[in-house]
Amino acid sequence: MPRVAVVGSCNMDLVVRAPRLPGPGETVLGGEFYTAHGGKGANQAVAAARLGAEAIFIGRLGTDQFGAALRAGLEQAGVDVSYLVSDPEAPSGVAMILVDHRGENSIVVASGANLRLSPDDVERARPAIEAADVLLLQLESPLATVQRAAELAAQAGRMIVLNPAPAQPLPDALLRLITVLTPNRSEAALLAGMPVHSADDAVRAAQVLAKRVAGAVVITLGAEGAVVLERTGAPVQRLPAFRVEAIDATGAGDAFNAGLAVGLAEGRSLIEAVRLGMAAGALATTKRGAQPSLPYREQVERLLWEHTGGPPSA
Repeated sequence: MPRVAVVGSCNMDLVVRAPRLPGPGETVLGGEFYTAHGGKGANQAVAAARLGAEAIFIGRLGTDQFGAALRAGLEQAGVDVSYLVSDPEAPSGVAMILVDHRGENSIVVASGANLRLSPDDVERARPAIEAADVLLLQLESPLATVQRAAELAAQAGRMIVLNPAPAQPLPDALLRLITVLTPNRSEAALLAGMPVHSADDAVRAAQVLAKRVAGAVVITLGAEGAVVLERTGAPVQRLPAFRVEAIDATGAGDAFNAGLAVGLAEGRSLIEAVRLGMAAGALATTKRGAQPSLPYREQVERLLWEHTGGPPSA
């Protein structure tokens, strides 16, 4: 079974559906309210487990009611929580999410215990990182912690996927360790220092970023698909999106990154792994919430079969 270790955040999502996202200073009357388990790290760990990987999650929760529910949810999903720390000094993370009628979202996060995930926590999880086929990272944890996790994985010769979200400048010392960097268009724009409005812009941004990353760059473009550059100087490949009826984009990026990581852990080519991730991400937009929307492997294989004539080759 492929092994994916995830270092990252775990939040309780508080979600409101509204006809549109409000502007500054504006109040919009919304409709349905619900809670869902989330956090980029936890989402990706659950998604990896549902896609057939042995997933282990390394993170921090508060010792509050949200923390107990989030831990139980991860365990129920089949995620190994041996290195999920209960922090008595900080609350569990909370995300406030607004979703409009098109499925687009706006998110504000109160990180809580997630910001106390430390390099020492990662050091204690060294056996899990070294045993994994792929280490999956995001940026809802302190950058020093992300850096240390990447160093441990690189020293062990493991593949490292970095989802650079939320967007922030990143040091070359971290990027040089990354096997696959997976920004969306806004994250790519910040990291490459240029606007990314179109697929052509994304191609140029990928060429800039490839000079800073040890391995590949995959820029996700939502309904426009993805741009893939395997290494500096290689031809850029554009992959079309899977067509689905989207109602909520929450968790779609996490499903994509998990699918990519699982595909790589299974020994698939980068393009095959990206397609697996794109199918998972597309399906995640067809249901509400973050973790409730994350698809299972048989659903992803079915979508791949419908769109490509067969599942990705082993």
